[in-house]
Amino acid sequence: MDELSLGVPDGRITCIIGPNGCGKSTLLRALARLLRPTAGAVLLDGRAIHRLPTKEVARHVGLLPQAPVAPQGLTVADLVARGRFPHRHLFDSWSCEDEAAVEQALTVTHTAELRDQQVDELSGGQRQRVWIAMALAQRTPVLLLDEPTTHLDIAHQLEVLELLAELNRSQQRTVVMVLHDLNEAARYGHHLVAMRAGRIVAEGPPGAVVTAETVRALFGIDSRILTDPVTGGPLLVPVARAGSSPVPAAGPPSPRESRPVADRQNPITGRG
Repeated sequence: MDELSLGVPDGRITCIIGPNGCGKSTLLRALARLLRPTAGAVLLDGRAIHRLPTKEVARHVGLLPQAPVAPQGLTVADLVARGRFPHRHLFDSWSCEDEAAVEQALTVTHTAELRDQQVDELSGGQRQRVWIAMALAQRTPVLLLDEPTTHLDIAHQLEVLELLAELNRSQQRTVVMVLHDLNEAARYGHHLVAMRAGRIVAEGPPGAVVTAETVRALFGIDSRILTDPVTGGPLLVPVARAGSSPVPAAGPPSPRESRPVADRQNPITGRG
């Protein structure tokens, strides 16, 4: 990344979008203090994040990385309880505050009924909700998520994104997430950051970022931007690679193609 400057709006959902390898995950890891910039600084409430103690950062910023893996045999309750680590000292006993934080995280993610199950036995959508519950148990005002909908079917994608939107609405959590799907980003994000080759190409509300010009600059494709009938925001419809001709839509089948297979004659015997 080079000459990159970014401000994350407080209490809003920011979505980072762009092609593979453009630096989205690198940026998120820098925001989480997992990577140290070679120049410049990452500031948390005006303070250089790399100068802050690790536990202090973990009390302010929760991170859900790509494809997290839990130790084999770990239960949901045990995993979510690990979110309390930043708030505990070496010889502290489990407190009422710890218990309340875990119970609230399980409740808001609808995973309380899964507490005794092993994490590696859950479905993809359930696992994502459990990992989010662990991050919520940290009770951080900022939540960073790297592609939280990857490898999930459309129902589980909707489930995770609706959960994050509700957390933002009800608890004013600042959410920053990397997404591949521009339509998901436009629907759930208040603030979009479009990246290419380690640089920010466009930044702002969905209507200002999801444009045919920006999509062409990011992905090299032509597109049409329609109005999302659900949100009233932009809705991307890819057309073709920039400069190429769109593939024509398939027309209705011919009468011969529409006949049942059993009605067609065998070309050798002449029989059906």
